[in-house]
Amino acid sequence: MKNEWVDICDINDIPPMGAVCALHDGKQVAIFNLSNQGEVKSICNYDPVSKASVLSRGIIGDIEGRHVVSSPLHKQHFSLDTGECLQHEGIKVNVYPVRVVNSRVQLQQLDS
Repeated sequence: MKNEWVDICDINDIPPMGAVCALHDGKQVAIFNLSNQGEVKSICNYDPVSKASVLSRGIIGDIEGRHVVSSPLHKQHFSLDTGECLQHEGIKVNVYPVRVVNSRVQLQQLDS
């Protein structure tokens, strides 16, 4: 059900400017904590360029005001807002709705 939220972890389990990987509806999802105020973003953990599940281990940064993660293998940058790869037009990863409620990180239930 699309309007349900699944509890993943406490926001304090993800250091500021850090990430974790979670299994959500059978998919690896990377969750990024972008600030001390609990601003979070979530994308698919699978890097389609390197064909490895590594994006949660990438370096978080900012390119021209856009939150990105740099893949740890080939260094492509993926937008944490849209999932688009900035170096390769047409390559994109899924973006997942994520929120923090009472210090708990929650992902929106995926469609089956």
